[in-house]
Amino acid sequence: MGRETARSAAVEAITAAVAESGLEVERPREGSFLVTLPGRAKLKTLVWLEVGPHSLTLTSFFCRQPDENHADFYLWLMRRNADMYGMAFVADEVGDVYIRGRLPLEGVTPDEVDRLLGCVLTYSDENFNGALERGFASAIRKEWRWRAERGHDMRNLRSFAHLVGQGEDR
Repeated sequence: MGRETARSAAVEAITAAVAESGLEVERPREGSFLVTLPGRAKLKTLVWLEVGPHSLTLTSFFCRQPDENHADFYLWLMRRNADMYGMAFVADEVGDVYIRGRLPLEGVTPDEVDRLLGCVLTYSDENFNGALERGFASAIRKEWRWRAERGHDMRNLRSFAHLVGQGEDR
């Protein structure tokens, strides 16, 4: 299969997979897809799918660099890489974390795109709170206290109740 044929087939496969799933998608330029995945722990995960001349590249922002506990934060994420399909947690030059993957164009089918998007959502959603606990515990405690003092909604902080002292859980 020629390069342009493989590239066109990959674009068609992504288009079909996203349409079948009913996901929100933007097409900012030829061969690029920005897909929005709804989650639970991480309410929204954005995934870039870029069809290049030889491969499909997948990139999803996971979280910014941690405020604290850097070594444990990154080590915890790197250990998750061993069980991930077709992608891994990576850090950029400032320490922000992404999920990145690359697949040869010949392997891009609607089923494979669906599988990759499902994996990104799973890895992002299932690891988000654990990452925040390791790299942002002080900020979470501070936010908890601030909201509790003012009687603000604590709903999206409930999963971090174990990080705050007894009696602070409202």
